[in-house]
Amino acid sequence: MAVDEVTTDPELAEALQLVPESYEVSPPYARDDAELPKDRFLDRELSWLAFNARVLELAEDDALPLLERVRFAAIFASNLDEFFMVRVAGLKRRMAAGVAVPAVSGLRPREVLGAIWQESRALMERHGRLFHDDLVPRLSETDIELLRWDDLTSEERDHGRELFRDRLYPVLTPLAVDPAHPFPYISGLSLNLAVGVRNPDTGKEHFARVKVPPNFPRWVALGQQRFVPIEDVIGAHLDLLFPGMEVVAHHAFRVTRNEDLEVEEDDAENLLKALEKELLRRRFGPPVRLEVEESIDPHVLELLVSELDINGPEVIRLPGPLDLRGLHAIADSDRSELKFPAFIPGTHPDLAEVETANPADMFAALSATDVLVHHPYDSFATSVQRFIEQAAADPQVLAIKQTLYRTSGDSPIIEALVDAAESGKQVLVLVEIKARFDERANIRWARTLEQAGCHVVYGLLGLKTHCKLALVVRDEPDGIRRYAHIGTGNYNPKTARMYEDLGLLTSDANIADDITDLFNNLSGYSLRGEYRTLMVAPHGVRDGLVERIEAEVDHHRAGRPAGIRFKVNSLVDEALIDALLHASQAGVPIDLLTRGICALRPGAKGLSETIRVRSILGRFLEHSRIFWFENGGSPQAWIGSADLMHRNLDRRVESLVKIPSERHCRELAELLTLSFDDATASWHLDSDGKWQRHATDDNGAPLRNMQDHLITLHRRRRETAHRHG
Repeated sequence: MAVDEVTTDPELAEALQLVPESYEVSPPYARDDAELPKDRFLDRELSWLAFNARVLELAEDDALPLLERVRFAAIFASNLDEFFMVRVAGLKRRMAAGVAVPAVSGLRPREVLGAIWQESRALMERHGRLFHDDLVPRLSETDIELLRWDDLTSEERDHGRELFRDRLYPVLTPLAVDPAHPFPYISGLSLNLAVGVRNPDTGKEHFARVKVPPNFPRWVALGQQRFVPIEDVIGAHLDLLFPGMEVVAHHAFRVTRNEDLEVEEDDAENLLKALEKELLRRRFGPPVRLEVEESIDPHVLELLVSELDINGPEVIRLPGPLDLRGLHAIADSDRSELKFPAFIPGTHPDLAEVETANPADMFAALSATDVLVHHPYDSFATSVQRFIEQAAADPQVLAIKQTLYRTSGDSPIIEALVDAAESGKQVLVLVEIKARFDERANIRWARTLEQAGCHVVYGLLGLKTHCKLALVVRDEPDGIRRYAHIGTGNYNPKTARMYEDLGLLTSDANIADDITDLFNNLSGYSLRGEYRTLMVAPHGVRDGLVERIEAEVDHHRAGRPAGIRFKVNSLVDEALIDALLHASQAGVPIDLLTRGICALRPGAKGLSETIRVRSILGRFLEHSRIFWFENGGSPQAWIGSADLMHRNLDRRVESLVKIPSERHCRELAELLTLSFDDATASWHLDSDGKWQRHATDDNGAPLRNMQDHLITLHRRRRETAHRHG
């Protein structure tokens, strides 16, 4: 699983997006639904916690480079924060409103919430033990010291005191709590010190809160790779914040709040303003979790619980330091020997000959052949990014149409679109400003693009536009020709180095026709809903996949080759699960590769005996979606943006494209075969909903790391192409 350096991982946040499941379930599968057992679904919330447990297993794996383990520990902490901010907060809100009903797993809301607290508490405690008992000692052995204030030398304490006086003291604001000073608002995910002070004249004790400033490094560097938590530096100098008072004790605490957005879209003209207003409200959501140091004074804890209106199970006692998201900074230490070997993506062989040539050659290459790129193994910069940049610079290009869901802060994609508009090209950009935790950035990009002369639209009311599409219209000697990119990942050069994704670059006329129609749907009043080469949600993806699943049943019963292989981030949709279960009951072999949530119970006798579910996590975040069908001996493959969740299939514009090339269908089949090979390391889901890691063979030898294998495979492919070029 890859890492995003920002505080909130947007891709994870999308996986956690609040769905009002209490009163929204996908349409039931039409065929013999009553014959399926009621307990056929696994609980989605507990399945997500199991996913984060797999991330924790990577942090615990001493076969991985040490700083990569530290990074996985940081990812685990970030993931869990987002789970509470969105999923737990949403469940609590529905329960409070009296609209929560049993989940499709059969668990009642309070049972789900109770199981969440039991599982998450155990994971958090395990995470804390890992940090203290394993990671900190291992780091010390490599001369990276994570220390507490009492461990510092006198010189280091002098340095800390100087830092406090010169930089921290002017920023800190102690807030007293007494009849004249109400309990202060504690912002979500902020780190705070609960401080007890005593008046030496009266002997009376008082409570104060000091917020740890988030714009300082979480770990203070003391030189020679020795670090101390910033709250320790503050805690050691509280006497300077409360002169004349006796500092009795101080304890770190942290609150997680509901940070889900609710925006009314009745007036599309005011959508930008509504989002900006709601972003301000996000900071003031109700609390859903209180983390405290295990040494906290009972009276202080009682005050926090009372003032924050937190319930007992929502209080988590942990060994300090809290908020281990800050371990990202430690993982970034300049110690290459403690990290994965350096990896530099290469240019896809089909594009290698145009890598340094003039921009028109990109289109010459795509005129000759479709190109299926696999990121990060194939460079995003020399494929998708270059496609957009060359389109912007090419005087023969008349128009560019593109969707933007998330992109990086200094995006060359944005720059290219601006350049294209300023040079007179027609540029349509569909910006989805409601991409969770990226709303502010997307509002900013939207305004930048509008000011440059781009036509910026915000999609359809009530739907998020999540599809990844780009269309280039070019005037060539033999007439107008269109070139397209359809991907599984965002147009983000930064995440493209860390997320595994697929993209099809093509000049196929049928695909171009469909994408043109789809853009017209999104920007105008077109009512076209049928496509030749695309499945488009919210009306076509679920039905299209169910239709193809049923076709595999027919092939199997007729004695023709049949089989289904899906690769997705999450599988939750009940109708698709039921369709897969019916196919399994008919005998169709089914392989499902899910990175995160899986609500299907595989391997159950008489129900899902032909279904295997695997999960692969590693240095890259597995993000592509593949839907592959044996199709009676003429395999068919689709890739695209849609996961098998209600939000993707019912409340988003998603697209899947049929891969037109038999060669590329074979490549995708080989990728899926590699994923399910028993010699490939992965996690296996059993019929009880438990994930078991398979990392070594019967003799204890490590199994194949698929991502490392693909790095080698793609490097050899490029070398072979170069020798024969």
